[in-house]
Amino acid sequence: MSAAPEFHVSHVHDEPAQWPCPPADGYVADHLDQLPDLPPHTELIDGSLVFVSPQTRFHMRAMRLLENYLVQAAPPELDVIREMTITLGPKNRPEPDLLVAKAEADTGPGQTTFQPKDVVLAVEVVSPESEARDRDTKPRKYAAAGIPHFWRVESDGGLPVVYVFELEPATKAYVPTGIYRDLLKVGVPFTIDIDLTEINPRRQ
Repeated sequence: MSAAPEFHVSHVHDEPAQWPCPPADGYVADHLDQLPDLPPHTELIDGSLVFVSPQTRFHMRAMRLLENYLVQAAPPELDVIREMTITLGPKNRPEPDLLVAKAEADTGPGQTTFQPKDVVLAVEVVSPESEARDRDTKPRKYAAAGIPHFWRVESDGGLPVVYVFELEPATKAYVPTGIYRDLLKVGVPFTIDIDLTEINPRRQ
């Protein structure tokens, strides 16, 4: 365990604010549960805290659409989780927008994270501020940790495009298995059929 993080005070517009001062060797995964007053959805990437910018309407609606379909389609032995971290190792605890985990991995209402061995699918909806992380950093880390399926969701004129990847176990890298517009229909990690045009049903 690293030394306990310290805080220093920064004055912005004459209002004092506390900013965490990281340990010399960086934060570790447990710090996300210990640091006071972290912004919602703070992630740990390579020992550094990553703060999430306010999300766009597309991001919110894409998450809601996929979550609703996944919840309806998931078999009883799997659970669909929104915005909860995966502890990939001591220095990495990213938070996918959605994940599908083994139901047996539920440790109770106080649970704050999952282990990669219990996650079968991680989903990232790309935002302008998170493009590099969602397209490169996080999928590389998910693959190295052995998470078998990854979806990346991008906006094309306000409609979602889903890039689907599957883990190649020999190389521990993701390989693309499809790009889906209008309709996402796959058989793994379970059978699912999503009408992507329903992202904004009020305008149909």
